[in-house]
Amino acid sequence: MTTTTTIPSPPGQGRHRLRWAVADGWTITRRDLAHWARQPVQVVLGLLFPIMVVLMFGYLFGGGMALPGGGDYREFLMPGMFAMTMLFGIESTYTAVATDASRGITDRFRAMPMARSAVVVGRCAADLLNAALGLAVMVGCGLAVGWRWHGGLASALAGFGLLLLLRFAVLWAGIYLALLLRNPEAVVAMQILVWPVLFLSNALVSPETMPGWLGAVAEANPLSATISATRELFGNPGWGGDSWTGRHAVALALGWPVLLTAIFLPLSVRRYRQLDH
Repeated sequence: MTTTTTIPSPPGQGRHRLRWAVADGWTITRRDLAHWARQPVQVVLGLLFPIMVVLMFGYLFGGGMALPGGGDYREFLMPGMFAMTMLFGIESTYTAVATDASRGITDRFRAMPMARSAVVVGRCAADLLNAALGLAVMVGCGLAVGWRWHGGLASALAGFGLLLLLRFAVLWAGIYLALLLRNPEAVVAMQILVWPVLFLSNALVSPETMPGWLGAVAEANPLSATISATRELFGNPGWGGDSWTGRHAVALALGWPVLLTAIFLPLSVRRYRQLDH
């Protein structure tokens, strides 16, 4: 006796196809969230790391930090730590996507009657939810060490929105690199790359305290734009500079993530479609 399994065909064009893609994307999102739920220790350790950095710089080194414009160093530090959490999320995105690709799970998804966009869209949604959780934990940590926002709730929400926009751009860079390399062990190289991006920014110290050329690099760093903009929106002390990048920090904090997304989102989609080649 022979059993025949009928694989459902993809729906046609228009609204049904969009609904099908959304449903499949949500299925992948729930699958990725379930992985974190089954690995609570890994999730907790990932959340503890930025808290440890806050305590180390806020209490061990903070006493020796003097801001050019004055103000509390911990209020200066926290927007930088928020942005750091968003930047470092590239490692979790890269590891998850590269692991699925190296184990053939991505190829199995592609062989199933599901929307082709579901894998990357589902990963994007899951990582943004994870980033929102990490940001909430960091806000709680900041409030515990004395950080406050002073610009009103609307400005604070705008600041958090800019941070999530940065994470959105970073995750597409992570997806593209993971699909390109398909090697989970290469996350070590990713860790080596993200640290200079953090230190060559205004997250921890003012660019005015750096040598001239290094300060210019730090000011041009896209991470610095998000940090400066969130300091401005939160009403926290800034680094006191009067450069063009400092005066247009909010515009740059919008522009850089949009530019990075415009580059890496199409590259990710193209790379995903070329996995068979």
